[in-house]
Amino acid sequence: MRRREFIGVLGGAAAWPLTARGQQPSRLQTIGFFGAASRSTSHTWIAAFVQRLRELGWIEGRNVAIEYRWAEGHNERYTEIAAELVRLKVDVIFAPTTPAVIAAKQATSTIPIVLAVASDPVGAGLVEGLARPGGQITGLSIQSADTAGKRLEFLREVVPNGRRLAILSFIGNPSSVRESREVEATAHALGLEVAALEIRRVEDIAPTLEPLKGRADFLYVVTDPIVNANVARINITALGARLPTMHALREYVEAGGLMSYGPNSSDLFRRAGDYVDKILRGMKPADIPVEQPTKFDLVVNLLTAKALGLEIPPSLLARADEVIE
Repeated sequence: MRRREFIGVLGGAAAWPLTARGQQPSRLQTIGFFGAASRSTSHTWIAAFVQRLRELGWIEGRNVAIEYRWAEGHNERYTEIAAELVRLKVDVIFAPTTPAVIAAKQATSTIPIVLAVASDPVGAGLVEGLARPGGQITGLSIQSADTAGKRLEFLREVVPNGRRLAILSFIGNPSSVRESREVEATAHALGLEVAALEIRRVEDIAPTLEPLKGRADFLYVVTDPIVNANVARINITALGARLPTMHALREYVEAGGLMSYGPNSSDLFRRAGDYVDKILRGMKPADIPVEQPTKFDLVVNLLTAKALGLEIPPSLLARADEVIE
């Protein structure tokens, strides 16, 4: 290398750190992921959400950051997590469930919030309407109470002589309360006896379900973040009490439940990625309509059916989207 060229290289090398020091690294746009359960129980939903963001051009660590926070099924942590995400000044809060959305809304009136599996956000007062949500919240609504009747129909096909229905719900979640009431009203209309079981703490699960053996014919489990974190415990206890269970989410059946009928959660989390994308690109939540599920799954667990001594009707199996064997 010639002497003049060598000096030029040294001069450029010496100047580069000065230039770099004068440039401040740009801040990545940040998503606050408000998980009501745990990462382990939500991994398939996270994967669907992150994959959709990647397809839309958002690569975690490159042009977007995701701050994950988990309530682990403990309602008392919601306020703390919401406040922390606000302190971090995230650009959008992804709060999939109703309790998480409520906590986030109470913590901020300016940061956009996206929901994914909230039940009846209009009834919960989270949005003004589905077509025009208004305010800072938008996303997807599962309208779980609207499909309660269909779930009871499936239960009665499996246990045609069943007359006593137990409904398990965790109080403190407005969506769970509404769904429980809808199920109870539908059950009464079908001539079923109903035992409404309201749980306050995880520790109440076993003492509440175990005495039902021989006193109830089937169990309807209302969807709730606490259920997400404790569904295996609930299904094991229900199995010990000889109770066929009906759920809204396929993941609950994969964890040992008998049946589920409801929207595909992974699909909803994937579609939530579109909402986050629009907000990060400048759209206002008030102008993005809340959408409802387009895909519903009927899932049957034959292993659980066998353990309960039940035979699933061939006609129902033929309609199932997935059969676990």
